[in-house]
Amino acid sequence: MTYVVVGAGPSGVVAAETLRKADPASEVVLIGNEPEPPYSRMAIPYYLTGKIDEAGTYLRKTDGHYDINGIEYREGWVTSVDADTRRLALEDGSIQDYSKLLICTGASPIKPPVEGLDTPGVHHCWTLEDARQIIDLAHKGAEVVLIGAGFIACIILEALVERGVNLTVVEMEDRMLPRMMDETGGEMIKRWCEKKSVRVQTGVRVTKIQQGDGADKDHLTVELDNGSQLPAHLVVVAAGVASNTSFLNDSGVTVEEGIVVDNRLMSSVDGIYAAGDCAQGPDFSTGGWSVHAIQPTAVDHARVAALNMVGQDAPYRGSLVMNVLDTMGLVSVSFGAWQGVDGGEKSVSVDKQEFRYLRLEFDGDHIVGALSLGRTEHVGVLRGLIQNKTPLGEWKAILMADPQRYMEAYVDHSQ
Repeated sequence: MTYVVVGAGPSGVVAAETLRKADPASEVVLIGNEPEPPYSRMAIPYYLTGKIDEAGTYLRKTDGHYDINGIEYREGWVTSVDADTRRLALEDGSIQDYSKLLICTGASPIKPPVEGLDTPGVHHCWTLEDARQIIDLAHKGAEVVLIGAGFIACIILEALVERGVNLTVVEMEDRMLPRMMDETGGEMIKRWCEKKSVRVQTGVRVTKIQQGDGADKDHLTVELDNGSQLPAHLVVVAAGVASNTSFLNDSGVTVEEGIVVDNRLMSSVDGIYAAGDCAQGPDFSTGGWSVHAIQPTAVDHARVAALNMVGQDAPYRGSLVMNVLDTMGLVSVSFGAWQGVDGGEKSVSVDKQEFRYLRLEFDGDHIVGALSLGRTEHVGVLRGLIQNKTPLGEWKAILMADPQRYMEAYVDHSQ
Protein backbone atom coordinates (compact mmCIF):
# COMPACT_ATOMS: atom_id res chain seq x y z
CA MET A 1 0.00 0.00 0.00
CA THR A 2 1.35 3.40 -1.02
CA TYR A 3 -0.22 6.46 0.55
CA VAL A 4 0.66 9.75 -1.13
CA VAL A 5 0.01 13.12 0.49
CA VAL A 6 0.28 16.15 -1.80
CA GLY A 7 0.95 19.34 0.15
CA ALA A 8 3.40 19.77 3.02
CA GLY A 9 1.72 22.30 5.26
CA PRO A 10 0.30 21.48 8.71
CA SER A 11 -2.46 19.32 7.23
CA GLY A 12 -0.11 17.30 5.02
CA VAL A 13 2.48 16.73 7.73
CA VAL A 14 -0.07 15.63 10.35
CA ALA A 15 -1.71 13.34 7.79
CA ALA A 16 1.57 11.70 6.81
CA GLU A 17 2.47 11.11 10.46
CA THR A 18 -0.99 9.71 11.21
CA LEU A 19 -0.80 7.35 8.22
CA ARG A 20 2.61 6.12 9.34
CA LYS A 21 1.40 5.36 12.88
CA ALA A 22 -1.88 3.78 11.77
CA ASP A 23 -0.31 1.56 9.08
CA PRO A 24 3.36 0.91 9.94
CA ALA A 25 3.90 -1.48 7.02
CA SER A 26 2.78 0.97 4.35
CA GLU A 27 4.76 3.35 2.18
CA VAL A 28 4.04 7.02 2.94
CA VAL A 29 5.12 9.73 0.48
CA LEU A 30 4.79 13.44 1.27
CA ILE A 31 5.16 15.87 -1.65
CA GLY A 32 5.88 19.56 -1.06
CA ASN A 33 6.51 22.25 -3.67
CA GLU A 34 8.85 24.65 -1.84
CA PRO A 35 12.63 24.29 -1.32
CA GLU A 36 12.41 24.74 2.46
CA PRO A 37 11.40 21.96 4.85
CA PRO A 38 7.65 21.94 5.62
CA TYR A 39 6.82 25.09 7.58
CA SER A 40 3.89 26.99 9.06
CA ARG A 41 2.69 30.04 7.17
CA MET A 42 1.15 31.29 10.40
CA ALA A 43 4.67 31.59 11.83
CA ILE A 44 5.86 33.94 9.08
CA PRO A 45 4.80 37.13 10.93
CA TYR A 46 7.02 36.08 13.86
CA TYR A 47 9.88 35.66 11.39
CA LEU A 48 9.17 39.15 10.02
CA THR A 49 9.57 40.65 13.49
CA GLY A 50 12.75 38.71 14.24
CA LYS A 51 11.19 36.78 17.12
CA ILE A 52 12.16 33.55 15.35
CA ASP A 53 14.53 32.65 12.56
CA GLU A 54 13.56 30.69 9.46
CA ALA A 55 14.10 27.39 11.22
CA GLY A 56 11.60 28.52 13.82
CA THR A 57 8.86 28.35 11.18
CA TYR A 58 9.56 24.67 10.45
CA LEU A 59 6.75 22.34 11.50
CA ARG A 60 9.17 19.73 12.82
CA LYS A 61 12.42 20.85 14.39
CA THR A 62 14.38 17.56 14.47
CA ASP A 63 16.89 17.08 11.64
CA GLY A 64 15.87 14.12 9.49
CA HIS A 65 12.41 13.97 11.09
CA TYR A 66 10.69 12.54 8.02
CA ASP A 67 13.37 9.93 7.32
CA ILE A 68 13.41 8.92 10.97
CA ASN A 69 9.65 8.37 10.86
CA GLY A 70 9.67 6.42 7.62
CA ILE A 71 8.09 9.18 5.52
CA GLU A 72 9.55 9.76 2.07
CA TYR A 73 9.65 13.50 1.39
CA ARG A 74 9.69 14.68 -2.24
CA GLU A 75 9.96 18.22 -3.54
CA GLY A 76 7.99 18.92 -6.69
CA TRP A 77 4.87 20.34 -8.32
CA VAL A 78 2.06 17.93 -9.10
CA THR A 79 0.58 18.93 -12.45
CA SER A 80 -2.14 16.31 -12.95
CA VAL A 81 -3.89 13.32 -11.42
CA ASP A 82 -4.88 10.21 -13.39
CA ALA A 83 -7.49 8.54 -11.19
CA ASP A 84 -7.85 5.53 -13.51
CA THR A 85 -4.19 4.50 -13.31
CA ARG A 86 -3.69 6.08 -9.86
CA ARG A 87 -0.72 8.11 -10.98
CA LEU A 88 0.46 11.65 -10.41
CA ALA A 89 2.43 13.61 -13.00
CA LEU A 90 5.01 16.07 -11.67
CA GLU A 91 6.40 19.18 -13.34
CA ASP A 92 9.87 17.62 -13.71
CA GLY A 93 8.41 14.81 -15.82
CA SER A 94 8.46 12.16 -13.11
CA ILE A 95 5.55 9.94 -12.10
CA GLN A 96 4.34 9.01 -8.61
CA ASP A 97 2.08 5.98 -8.19
CA TYR A 98 -0.40 5.83 -5.33
CA SER A 99 -2.84 3.39 -3.79
CA LYS A 100 -4.68 6.13 -1.94
CA LEU A 101 -4.20 9.86 -2.33
CA LEU A 102 -4.71 12.74 0.09
CA ILE A 103 -4.73 16.26 -1.33
CA CYS A 104 -3.57 18.93 1.14
CA THR A 105 -2.50 21.59 -1.34
CA GLY A 106 -3.92 24.47 0.70
CA ALA A 107 -4.58 27.85 -0.86
CA SER A 108 -2.77 30.65 -2.68
CA PRO A 109 -3.12 34.42 -2.43
CA ILE A 110 -5.74 36.05 -4.61
CA LYS A 111 -4.35 38.65 -7.01
CA PRO A 112 -6.77 41.58 -7.09
CA PRO A 113 -7.34 43.35 -10.43
CA VAL A 114 -4.80 46.10 -9.84
CA GLU A 115 -2.63 47.56 -12.58
CA GLY A 116 1.05 47.28 -11.64
CA LEU A 117 0.67 44.40 -9.20
CA ASP A 118 3.86 42.85 -10.63
CA THR A 119 5.90 46.01 -10.02
CA PRO A 120 9.13 45.54 -7.99
CA GLY A 121 8.42 46.31 -4.36
CA VAL A 122 4.96 44.71 -4.43
CA HIS A 123 4.76 41.42 -2.56
CA HIS A 124 2.34 38.94 -1.11
CA CYS A 125 3.19 37.59 2.35
CA TRP A 126 2.57 33.89 1.90
CA THR A 127 5.91 32.10 1.56
CA LEU A 128 9.28 32.36 3.26
CA GLU A 129 10.65 33.85 0.05
CA ASP A 130 7.96 36.54 0.22
CA ALA A 131 8.99 37.22 3.82
CA ARG A 132 12.64 37.64 2.85
CA GLN A 133 11.69 40.22 0.24
CA ILE A 134 9.51 42.12 2.72
CA ILE A 135 12.25 42.15 5.37
CA ASP A 136 14.62 43.78 2.85
CA LEU A 137 12.18 46.65 2.29
CA ALA A 138 10.25 47.06 5.56
CA HIS A 139 12.88 49.06 7.42
CA LYS A 140 12.10 51.54 10.16
CA GLY A 141 10.40 54.64 8.81
CA ALA A 142 9.56 53.10 5.43
CA GLU A 143 6.20 53.97 3.89
CA VAL A 144 4.22 50.74 3.53
CA VAL A 145 0.77 50.15 2.06
CA LEU A 146 -1.09 46.98 3.05
CA ILE A 147 -3.86 45.97 0.64
CA GLY A 148 -6.54 44.13 2.60
CA ALA A 149 -7.74 44.08 6.20
CA GLY A 150 -8.91 40.50 6.64
CA PHE A 151 -7.62 37.95 9.14
CA ILE A 152 -4.28 37.27 7.43
CA ALA A 153 -3.76 40.95 6.67
CA CYS A 154 -4.25 41.90 10.31
CA ILE A 155 -1.61 39.39 11.41
CA ILE A 156 0.81 40.89 8.88
CA LEU A 157 -0.23 44.37 10.04
CA GLU A 158 1.06 43.79 13.54
CA ALA A 159 4.38 42.42 12.27
CA LEU A 160 4.87 45.47 10.04
CA VAL A 161 4.09 47.84 12.91
CA GLU A 162 6.67 46.07 15.08
CA ARG A 163 9.24 46.70 12.35
CA GLY A 164 8.63 50.44 12.77
CA VAL A 165 7.20 51.24 9.34
CA ASN A 166 4.68 53.99 8.58
CA LEU A 167 1.69 51.86 7.65
CA THR A 168 -1.46 52.56 5.66
CA VAL A 169 -4.11 49.86 5.32
CA VAL A 170 -6.52 49.92 2.38
CA GLU A 171 -9.63 47.70 2.53
CA MET A 172 -12.28 47.66 -0.19
CA GLU A 173 -15.06 46.48 2.17
CA ASP A 174 -16.80 48.85 4.57
CA ARG A 175 -14.88 47.65 7.63
CA MET A 176 -11.84 45.76 8.83
CA LEU A 177 -12.17 41.97 9.21
CA PRO A 178 -15.39 41.86 7.15
CA ARG A 179 -15.60 38.04 7.29
CA MET A 180 -14.91 37.84 11.01
CA MET A 181 -16.51 40.93 12.57
CA ASP A 182 -19.76 42.83 12.10
CA GLU A 183 -19.91 46.59 11.52
CA THR A 184 -19.59 47.41 15.22
CA GLY A 185 -16.58 45.18 15.81
CA GLY A 186 -14.86 46.13 12.56
CA GLU A 187 -15.20 49.84 13.29
CA MET A 188 -13.82 49.39 16.82
CA ILE A 189 -10.77 47.55 15.46
CA LYS A 190 -10.25 50.35 12.93
CA ARG A 191 -10.31 52.97 15.71
CA TRP A 192 -7.90 50.85 17.76
CA CYS A 193 -5.44 50.68 14.85
CA GLU A 194 -5.70 54.42 14.25
CA LYS A 195 -5.04 54.96 17.96
CA LYS A 196 -1.82 52.98 17.42
CA SER A 197 -0.82 55.34 14.54
CA VAL A 198 -1.87 52.99 11.72
CA ARG A 199 -3.73 54.81 8.95
CA VAL A 200 -6.79 52.85 7.77
CA GLN A 201 -8.96 53.51 4.74
CA THR A 202 -12.06 51.34 4.28
CA GLY A 203 -14.53 51.28 1.40
CA VAL A 204 -11.69 52.15 -0.99
CA ARG A 205 -9.98 50.15 -3.75
CA VAL A 206 -6.43 50.27 -5.05
CA THR A 207 -6.58 50.79 -8.81
CA LYS A 208 -2.94 51.21 -9.84
CA ILE A 209 0.60 50.88 -8.52
CA GLN A 210 3.26 52.86 -10.35
CA GLN A 211 7.05 52.77 -10.04
CA GLY A 212 9.07 55.96 -10.01
CA ASP A 213 11.68 56.84 -12.64
CA GLY A 214 15.44 57.15 -12.37
CA ALA A 215 16.55 58.03 -8.87
CA ASP A 216 12.98 57.46 -7.66
CA LYS A 217 12.70 53.91 -9.00
CA ASP A 218 12.51 52.57 -5.42
CA HIS A 219 9.50 54.75 -4.72
CA LEU A 220 5.98 53.60 -5.55
CA THR A 221 2.75 55.52 -5.96
CA VAL A 222 -0.45 53.72 -5.00
CA GLU A 223 -3.56 55.15 -6.65
CA LEU A 224 -7.01 54.71 -5.05
CA ASP A 225 -10.45 54.84 -6.62
CA ASN A 226 -11.32 57.93 -4.57
CA GLY A 227 -8.69 59.87 -6.52
CA SER A 228 -6.05 59.99 -3.76
CA GLN A 229 -2.49 58.69 -3.95
CA LEU A 230 -0.26 57.06 -1.36
CA PRO A 231 3.56 57.03 -1.42
CA ALA A 232 5.20 53.68 -0.67
CA HIS A 233 8.54 51.93 -0.51
CA LEU A 234 6.71 48.61 -0.16
CA VAL A 235 3.22 47.34 -0.96
CA VAL A 236 2.03 44.13 0.71
CA VAL A 237 -0.96 42.37 -0.85
CA ALA A 238 -3.22 40.36 1.46
CA ALA A 239 -6.55 40.31 -0.37
CA GLY A 240 -7.66 36.79 0.51
CA VAL A 241 -6.87 33.28 -0.68
CA ALA A 242 -8.34 30.62 -2.99
CA SER A 243 -7.98 26.84 -2.87
CA ASN A 244 -5.23 25.23 -4.97
CA THR A 245 -7.13 22.80 -7.19
CA SER A 246 -6.27 23.65 -10.82
CA PHE A 247 -4.13 20.51 -11.23
CA LEU A 248 -7.30 18.44 -10.75
CA ASN A 249 -8.80 19.51 -14.06
CA ASP A 250 -9.95 16.39 -15.99
CA SER A 251 -9.32 14.18 -12.93
CA GLY A 252 -13.01 13.55 -12.26
CA VAL A 253 -12.73 15.09 -8.79
CA THR A 254 -15.64 17.45 -8.07
CA VAL A 255 -14.41 20.95 -7.23
CA GLU A 256 -16.60 23.90 -6.24
CA GLU A 257 -15.20 26.44 -3.77
CA GLY A 258 -12.79 23.64 -2.86
CA ILE A 259 -12.64 19.86 -3.31
CA VAL A 260 -16.04 18.53 -2.27
CA VAL A 261 -15.64 15.75 0.31
CA ASP A 262 -17.99 13.60 2.36
CA ASN A 263 -17.97 13.15 6.13
CA ARG A 264 -15.01 10.76 5.79
CA LEU A 265 -13.11 13.44 3.82
CA MET A 266 -13.21 11.39 0.59
CA SER A 267 -13.77 13.20 -2.69
CA SER A 268 -16.13 12.22 -5.48
CA VAL A 269 -13.45 9.81 -6.76
CA ASP A 270 -12.80 6.59 -4.85
CA GLY A 271 -9.42 6.56 -3.11
CA ILE A 272 -8.86 10.32 -3.34
CA TYR A 273 -9.29 12.37 -0.17
CA ALA A 274 -8.81 16.06 0.64
CA ALA A 275 -8.04 18.03 3.80
CA GLY A 276 -7.32 21.58 4.89
CA ASP A 277 -7.74 24.83 2.98
CA CYS A 278 -8.41 23.06 -0.33
CA ALA A 279 -11.25 20.89 1.06
CA GLN A 280 -14.91 21.86 1.02
CA GLY A 281 -15.99 19.82 4.00
CA PRO A 282 -18.86 19.44 6.47
CA ASP A 283 -19.76 22.68 8.27
CA PHE A 284 -20.85 22.22 11.90
CA SER A 285 -22.93 25.40 12.02
CA THR A 286 -24.84 25.22 8.74
CA GLY A 287 -25.00 21.49 8.10
CA GLY A 288 -23.70 22.24 4.60
CA TRP A 289 -20.25 22.15 3.05
CA SER A 290 -17.70 24.97 3.28
CA VAL A 291 -14.00 25.77 2.99
CA HIS A 292 -12.70 26.83 6.40
CA ALA A 293 -9.18 28.10 5.82
CA ILE A 294 -7.96 27.88 9.41
CA GLN A 295 -5.21 25.69 10.83
CA PRO A 296 -7.27 23.87 13.50
CA THR A 297 -9.68 22.66 10.81
CA ALA A 298 -6.80 21.65 8.56
CA VAL A 299 -5.25 19.50 11.29
CA ASP A 300 -8.60 17.92 12.23
CA HIS A 301 -9.24 17.13 8.55
CA ALA A 302 -5.80 15.54 8.26
CA ARG A 303 -6.29 13.11 11.14
CA VAL A 304 -9.79 12.09 10.08
CA ALA A 305 -8.83 11.63 6.42
CA ALA A 306 -5.75 9.56 7.29
CA LEU A 307 -7.69 7.23 9.58
CA ASN A 308 -10.32 6.65 6.93
CA MET A 309 -7.63 6.01 4.32
CA VAL A 310 -6.23 3.12 6.37
CA GLY A 311 -9.69 1.57 6.71
CA GLN A 312 -10.86 2.87 10.05
CA ASP A 313 -14.35 4.35 10.37
CA ALA A 314 -13.76 7.94 11.47
CA PRO A 315 -16.70 10.23 10.65
CA TYR A 316 -16.15 13.97 10.76
CA ARG A 317 -18.83 15.93 12.62
CA GLY A 318 -18.03 19.19 10.86
CA SER A 319 -15.77 22.14 11.46
CA LEU A 320 -16.75 25.19 13.46
CA VAL A 321 -15.89 28.59 12.02
CA MET A 322 -13.47 29.93 14.59
CA ASN A 323 -11.06 32.87 14.50
CA VAL A 324 -8.94 34.32 17.30
CA LEU A 325 -6.86 37.40 16.53
CA ASP A 326 -4.64 39.71 18.57
CA THR A 327 -4.29 43.09 16.84
CA MET A 328 -1.65 45.07 18.72
CA GLY A 329 -3.14 44.00 22.06
CA LEU A 330 -6.83 44.01 21.11
CA VAL A 331 -8.15 40.45 21.07
CA SER A 332 -11.05 39.65 18.75
CA VAL A 333 -12.85 36.30 18.53
CA SER A 334 -15.59 34.87 16.32
CA PHE A 335 -17.28 31.50 16.64
CA GLY A 336 -19.88 29.68 14.58
CA ALA A 337 -22.85 31.44 12.98
CA TRP A 338 -21.90 34.87 14.33
CA GLN A 339 -23.98 36.59 11.64
CA GLY A 340 -27.11 34.92 13.01
CA VAL A 341 -29.63 32.45 11.59
CA ASP A 342 -33.11 32.91 10.16
CA GLY A 343 -35.60 33.34 12.97
CA GLY A 344 -32.85 33.68 15.55
CA GLU A 345 -32.26 36.31 18.22
CA LYS A 346 -29.19 38.19 19.39
CA SER A 347 -27.94 39.80 22.57
CA VAL A 348 -25.33 42.56 22.54
CA SER A 349 -23.11 44.31 25.08
CA VAL A 350 -20.89 47.13 23.83
CA ASP A 351 -18.54 49.68 25.38
CA LYS A 352 -16.94 51.56 22.51
CA GLN A 353 -14.77 53.72 24.74
CA GLU A 354 -13.15 50.69 26.39
CA PHE A 355 -13.06 48.68 23.15
CA ARG A 356 -15.20 45.89 24.60
CA TYR A 357 -17.91 44.14 22.62
CA LEU A 358 -19.88 40.92 22.95
CA ARG A 359 -22.56 39.56 20.62
CA LEU A 360 -24.35 36.24 21.14
CA GLU A 361 -26.54 34.67 18.46
CA PHE A 362 -29.34 32.28 19.45
CA ASP A 363 -31.40 29.68 17.65
CA GLY A 364 -34.14 28.79 20.12
CA ASP A 365 -32.42 28.28 23.46
CA HIS A 366 -29.04 27.40 21.93
CA ILE A 367 -26.11 29.74 21.28
CA VAL A 368 -25.07 29.19 17.65
CA GLY A 369 -22.57 32.01 17.19
CA ALA A 370 -20.61 34.65 19.05
CA LEU A 371 -18.39 37.69 18.60
CA SER A 372 -16.08 38.97 21.30
CA LEU A 373 -13.77 41.97 21.30
CA GLY A 374 -11.45 43.28 24.00
CA ARG A 375 -11.88 40.37 26.40
CA THR A 376 -9.83 37.23 26.96
CA GLU A 377 -11.56 35.78 30.00
CA HIS A 378 -13.40 32.52 29.39
CA VAL A 379 -13.95 33.06 25.64
CA GLY A 380 -13.27 29.35 25.09
CA VAL A 381 -16.47 28.69 27.02
CA LEU A 382 -18.42 30.21 24.15
CA ARG A 383 -16.99 27.61 21.80
CA GLY A 384 -18.04 24.85 24.20
CA LEU A 385 -21.60 26.16 24.49
CA ILE A 386 -21.87 26.31 20.70
CA GLN A 387 -20.28 22.95 19.87
CA ASN A 388 -22.15 21.10 22.62
CA LYS A 389 -25.43 22.69 21.52
CA THR A 390 -26.14 23.33 25.19
CA PRO A 391 -29.87 23.88 25.87
CA LEU A 392 -29.94 27.03 27.99
CA GLY A 393 -33.45 26.82 29.40
CA GLU A 394 -34.05 29.71 31.80
CA TRP A 395 -30.53 31.00 31.10
CA LYS A 396 -31.65 32.08 27.62
CA ALA A 397 -33.65 35.00 29.07
CA ILE A 398 -30.80 35.91 31.43
CA LEU A 399 -28.28 36.03 28.59
CA MET A 400 -30.63 38.01 26.39
CA ALA A 401 -30.64 40.66 29.14
CA ASP A 402 -26.92 40.39 29.92
CA PRO A 403 -24.75 38.31 27.52
CA GLN A 404 -21.71 38.78 29.76
CA ARG A 405 -23.06 36.13 32.14
CA TYR A 406 -22.31 33.26 29.73
CA MET A 407 -19.69 31.79 32.09
CA GLU A 408 -22.33 31.43 34.81
CA ALA A 409 -24.60 29.66 32.34
CA TYR A 410 -21.80 27.29 31.39
CA VAL A 411 -20.97 26.45 35.01
CA ASP A 412 -24.62 25.90 35.85
CA HIS A 413 -25.03 23.41 33.00
CA SER A 414 -21.78 21.64 33.86
CA GLN A 415 -22.98 20.62 37.31
